[in-house]
Amino acid sequence: MALITPCTPPGTMELLPRQQIVFQRMLDTIRRGFELYGFLPIETPVFEVADVLLSKSGGETEKQIYFVQSTGGLEQGHKPGLALRFDLTVPLARYVAEHEAELAFPFRRYQIQRVYRGERSQRGRYREFYQCDIDVIGKDALPLAFDAEIPAVIHTLFSELQVGPFRIHFNNRKVLQGLFESLGIDQPERRMAVLRQVDRLDKIGADGVRGLLMGGELALDGELADRILELLGIRGAADDTLERLGAMAGREGANPVFVQGVRELGEVVALLRAFQVPESHWSINLGIARGLDYYTGTVYETFLTEHPGMGSVCSGGRYDNLASQYTKSRLPGVGISIGLTRLFYVLSEAGLAPAGASTVQVLVTQFDPALLREYLALAAELRGRGVNTEIHLEPAKIARQFKYADRAGIPFAVVMGPDEMAEGVVTVKDLRTGAQERIPRGDLAGHFAKVR
Repeated sequence: MALITPCTPPGTMELLPRQQIVFQRMLDTIRRGFELYGFLPIETPVFEVADVLLSKSGGETEKQIYFVQSTGGLEQGHKPGLALRFDLTVPLARYVAEHEAELAFPFRRYQIQRVYRGERSQRGRYREFYQCDIDVIGKDALPLAFDAEIPAVIHTLFSELQVGPFRIHFNNRKVLQGLFESLGIDQPERRMAVLRQVDRLDKIGADGVRGLLMGGELALDGELADRILELLGIRGAADDTLERLGAMAGREGANPVFVQGVRELGEVVALLRAFQVPESHWSINLGIARGLDYYTGTVYETFLTEHPGMGSVCSGGRYDNLASQYTKSRLPGVGISIGLTRLFYVLSEAGLAPAGASTVQVLVTQFDPALLREYLALAAELRGRGVNTEIHLEPAKIARQFKYADRAGIPFAVVMGPDEMAEGVVTVKDLRTGAQERIPRGDLAGHFAKVR
């Protein structure tokens, strides 16, 4: 029988154990950060009813969906009724609509799960990847204070993740909508098309966006394109930006949507300061639009300052009605998503996520097979004090056991031969430095409880 060549499916990330430890610790950090702000966990099935997923946007979305079909269904020629989720937003909308009567509002949820998209596999772009989402869903209304809380969560998370300097850019879609309407771009579909191009400003620059605005189906004249870019180019301190926008909003005949957007932006800034998020970590950026249609207010993108080529590592915004396809209730919300698989990939490429130490803290070596019962007792004592401990159950030369521990990333080894046992001591070797010390047998568990 011919051997099958083992290979990882394309578009998936598979890590070696010490890399997986780093990834898992990032997941744990994010989970702790979400819970620190009072978010509650949920999980939804890996697959949803296909009609539920396709209700989001149909057409283009359908091209990226993985449909699920049983072998029995295939044999009978049935159309697939299930599909793998491609994000966590649609499952959240379905979840809230289905369990609306059982939830407490505002509903604060976090969700950390894999999602699936049938995209062409590229470096750092995956078909299977983790998303880490939070959303706050209100019933009928949701105060702007929640819009300011979101950057506070982002600041806490990325500070704890220790990924280097970062900055949260935010804007309000009403500001852009009002600007475009005042410039005569008042058809919703045309306005959305302009928003999608504007959202690329930080990626391809002003000249690139100008070309997109003037070309294709938009075909804006050069003067109008320049006017849009001039308005979006307003940068600087938050107070200066708000002052310029306020002056525009105060003019006679100012677009009412624009005026509301400026007011909301100012309120979010004031509340963000009350949340005590340092201004060195956030700024107003009128070029942030978010290309998705359902955002209606505040929008966010987060960038690692020293790695601009990574693009946004955390993004999201406010929407008027999460579950309009599934319920007549009005459920406004605000939230963000971290694509953790891609973030981990780009951090690894930049050398910011080196392989971590093992989850095992101590290796109890087997110096003398005749003392195996004593080694088992040592390990039991250590585990009883919460010290992660492995026993080298296979007899081998001590140098080989040290080499195994070093390769596995285990920092400490415990050695006890007949002489140590007779003296009532053990030898503890720090495999990172080579240093070793003799410790009374009865003090071993307490020793490692202190160094953990």
